[in-house]
Amino acid sequence: MRENKTLFVTGASSELGTALIEQVADNYDTIVAHYRSSVSRLLPLEEKLGEKLMMIQADFADSMSVRSMLDFMEEREIKPDHVVHLAAVPMENKHFKKQSWCNFAENIETDLRPIVEILDVFLPNMAKQKYGKVIFMLTSCTVGMPPKFTTVYTTAKYALLGLMKSLSVEYADKGITVNGVSPEMIETRFLKDLPDLIKEMNANEMPMGKNLTVDEVVPTLSFLLSDGADMISGQNIAITDSKH
Repeated sequence: MRENKTLFVTGASSELGTALIEQVADNYDTIVAHYRSSVSRLLPLEEKLGEKLMMIQADFADSMSVRSMLDFMEEREIKPDHVVHLAAVPMENKHFKKQSWCNFAENIETDLRPIVEILDVFLPNMAKQKYGKVIFMLTSCTVGMPPKFTTVYTTAKYALLGLMKSLSVEYADKGITVNGVSPEMIETRFLKDLPDLIKEMNANEMPMGKNLTVDEVVPTLSFLLSDGADMISGQNIAITDSKH
């Protein structure tokens, strides 16, 4: 086990983010938890973890806000060993003909650009120390055929998938693993913009007749952050609620 490890989680105030941090907290000396507006969801963790948890705000739709966050971290010489990118624009169920390029650009700007800028700052230090782990939260839309009417969301996630695959190859000889996790639909606030009928239809199509829970996804993220996953890189790991 390495000493003085730092974990950086984007979208840490999500149900998935708080659950992951709670599960892996003992493995880190410092955990940097990014949030956009829901700092209250991180307060129970702060009470539990104390000074180990550093909460940091940034609006990923605003490039200056991302830059300010990175400047803040660099000034304090915070150099994450592990990065988990959970932040994302929620999925919308919308016909392609009702979308415009602006919708695509907004998703790319909010989902892809921030993690490119984050890794541009932190990957060089990981490469220097010959150690690091990066995890992208992707989607089952990148495994097989996506559902109808998710063109913008799916396109943005495929851009992240391309980045993940490319970085895994480029940094393979630097002791850095880069992986993606692609769960089926998870019952969280992230689905708030989807009609209930869509969520119910998705659940009915699952092998066990239900959507995933946060507790069924966190163990895969936790494993990929562990020493046991040191030889796993460039993988897009699908998670479904199948018994098989």
